[in-house]
Amino acid sequence: MARNAENGEELLHLLLDMGEAMLSCGAEIDRVENTLTRMGRSAGADEVSVFVIISMVVITLVFPDGREYTETRRLRYTGNTNLARLERLNALSRRYCAAPMSDGELAVALKEAARVEVAPWAFYTGSVIGAASFSVFFGGSGFDALAAALLALLICFFLKKVRPFCPNNLVFNLAVSFVIGCIGYGALRFIPVLHVDRVLMGDIMLLIPGMGLTTALRDMLTGDTLSGVLRLIESVLWAVGLAAGCMLSALLLGGV
Repeated sequence: MARNAENGEELLHLLLDMGEAMLSCGAEIDRVENTLTRMGRSAGADEVSVFVIISMVVITLVFPDGREYTETRRLRYTGNTNLARLERLNALSRRYCAAPMSDGELAVALKEAARVEVAPWAFYTGSVIGAASFSVFFGGSGFDALAAALLALLICFFLKKVRPFCPNNLVFNLAVSFVIGCIGYGALRFIPVLHVDRVLMGDIMLLIPGMGLTTALRDMLTGDTLSGVLRLIESVLWAVGLAAGCMLSALLLGGV
């Protein structure tokens, strides 16, 4: 479907929205650049230049009549992962490349895809099972698994209700790990059979930036070294925040 260059600016804004949405739910840099390039060409642009890092997207579109549009958008990388939303966005991009839709239709489809969230019951259930399982995996008892499951509910509450208001993940991880560490070591005084280290190891696994580390390595292997290094540094800092929070709670309450 050939697109009039007069609509190039609106198309450019929609492509920036697509790139921001993909990055916000954990997409790799290569995937975002490839998706935006394909969509731009499918929309009728002769040349599409896309540059993406985790904090910025730059797109240039050149149409057959010689008109050129360029725009840059500053992004706030959160490190969140939402594979359900990413799958919906990927499906939308493939549908668009097969049969380009109007700008209005694309805008509506983008808003619908951006609303895709993991069901609360699945989020809480998965977190509880994950924390309890890791606690047992690291040598904890059934009682430790139960304690880890209860603390996992608190972590889920922080992730849902507090994290949106805390743009710095290092501070968030430090604060949450400190709180659950204080609760764990405080409970040890009343429940001597509790192995707090096993409990905390199970719960911390819910906050470990495993996807961030994996995506960082993939970015570097595919040639997006800058973004990969930035993601790697952030992921390491977030992990350090988790360790520091637990250590501070241990020092405060005599756990070490």
